[in-house]
Amino acid sequence: MNFRTKVELPERETEIHHSSNIVLFGSCFAENIGNLLAENKFRCEVNPFGILYNPVSIHKALLQLMEGRRYAEKDLFFSYGLWHSWMHHSDFSAFSVDECLNRINSRLMKASDALKSADWLVMTWGTAYVYVHEESGEVVGNCHKMPDKMFRRFRLDAKTLVEECQDVLKKCREANPKLKVLITVSPIRHAKDGMHGNQLSKATLLLAADELCRVCPDCYYFPSYEIMMDELRDYRFYADDMLHPSRMAIEYIWDCFSKCYFSAATHAILKEWEEIKKGIAHKPFSPESDAYRKFLSQIVLKIVQLKEKLPYLEVRKEIELCESRLKI
Repeated sequence: MNFRTKVELPERETEIHHSSNIVLFGSCFAENIGNLLAENKFRCEVNPFGILYNPVSIHKALLQLMEGRRYAEKDLFFSYGLWHSWMHHSDFSAFSVDECLNRINSRLMKASDALKSADWLVMTWGTAYVYVHEESGEVVGNCHKMPDKMFRRFRLDAKTLVEECQDVLKKCREANPKLKVLITVSPIRHAKDGMHGNQLSKATLLLAADELCRVCPDCYYFPSYEIMMDELRDYRFYADDMLHPSRMAIEYIWDCFSKCYFSAATHAILKEWEEIKKGIAHKPFSPESDAYRKFLSQIVLKIVQLKEKLPYLEVRKEIELCESRLKI
């Protein structure tokens, strides 16, 4: 008997390789997938503004990267003992102006170069609700727990979202014609919008994603939202807050993602790297023993051989870790 409804995955029209340059923007689900890509040695730039939930803020961030924008003190505000940016997650906030600007601008420089040479832009839309800062009239990426009276909240409509995204992607592709786009809707429920409000928000995003993929070339949709809502609808697949996917759910969605976009050759590389990761994570009874030293040497050899096949892999950290253990 079959006790669940399977989500039909899209046919593989294109592929993501270890040689691909990937830039990811969006909600914490984008971080989850981005971190898994990075752990498996794909070349990624993940959320250079920190987590962004609404598409308008993602679009603003993309334009700022294409323009080579740099932040100055006038772009920040001071609250609760920290300097913040309305466009950035609190991970970028700092006690001093200089430190805050250094965190922001160092990531901007790196991400700007990454986007202009990227093969893939992955956008995970989290909510269709946006907050407008009343004083400036600008949509903010993060309210930083400031009073509600400072903002006006409204829900985007699908038509406006599609038109705006088309304009932004057109500008991105003027600088980077090879850029492919992958859109997902975050499966994370926004309970603060109310459950009905959350459904309206997700429906808006789904309609916009569907239309954008229809009218925009090299634009693809991955059904992470549908997988979570249908295949993984049981609460055992949720984290303790009952809103975010559990680790098991994230890994299942990652497996679906890999089936959609990874070739047999890429899967073979993933298998090789998984064996290397397990070897590095192994905790020996006797770290000083000859047997363990031989074991580490074999791991280093496997890493070097993989690096020879794929020169663009960044494996220096793993080699240095093994070599430091060999010196014990």
